[in-house]
Amino acid sequence: MSIEQTAIRTTYFSIIGNIGLALIKGFSGFFGNSYALIADAIESTTDIFSSILVLLGFKYAKRPADKNHPYGHGKIEPIITFLVVAFLVVSATVIAYESIENIQTPHKVPKAWTLIVLGIIILWKELTYRIVIKKSKETKSTSLKADAWHHRSDAITSMMAFIGISIAVYFGKGYETADDWAALLASGFILYNSYLILRPALGEIMDEQRYDELLEDIRLKSLEVPGVIGTEKCFIRKAGMKFHVDLHAMVDGTISVTEGHDIAHLLQDYLKAEIPNLCHVLIHIEPYTIEYLS
Repeated sequence: MSIEQTAIRTTYFSIIGNIGLALIKGFSGFFGNSYALIADAIESTTDIFSSILVLLGFKYAKRPADKNHPYGHGKIEPIITFLVVAFLVVSATVIAYESIENIQTPHKVPKAWTLIVLGIIILWKELTYRIVIKKSKETKSTSLKADAWHHRSDAITSMMAFIGISIAVYFGKGYETADDWAALLASGFILYNSYLILRPALGEIMDEQRYDELLEDIRLKSLEVPGVIGTEKCFIRKAGMKFHVDLHAMVDGTISVTEGHDIAHLLQDYLKAEIPNLCHVLIHIEPYTIEYLS
């Protein structure tokens, strides 16, 4: 299975899970007198739409390179990540606003049974986070990573709700707003996670050099190719789940242009075979001579 197919299947898994959880949280919050659960349902609903955006982004990024997009369509992925972060920020703002409103408005203590619902939700969301974050590392996908953090932020808001409802249920009258304070605190966690998601996507769109391990791997693999004596400059930029590489390889300065050209193609093919996530590899040949070294 290709990394693109893996990412798409993982996103479908996220969408189905979020639809089920949004319904469970919404009904439980309404009948259990818990705004923290309703806030959780709001976030899960935004998660559904953000996951759909991620899915559409993956499908668009799969398009092959064309005349207008010689490097493919992978740059759509960090743009989708920005939109996902926007959904997170909006949901956090809505949760914070409604929490403050409810803190100022008297209401009933949440039902004790909502704690059971929340316990199950926390376990499920943490498991989902671990599954999706693992797939994001396998595919090198920033938008899949953003989707994974949606699940982790959901687990955090559910944990805050669990604590808030526990306080309200245990202490009873006078502590009804503990549930709402928990939702307000959770909105702060969501905003912080939004920044953590946004930062790498911004680096990707700006072609920031953040791939030291991959760079070292490319240098080591290059030395395994016959005729390559060393490497000089190496620039890496990411587009979607693929990496584009500009590499300066050093060869014997006394060989012919044709021989240098053949080594460059051999090196290009070898790197693509050994490191599957590489897409475009541009090799520039440098002469390795005494004069060059001096």
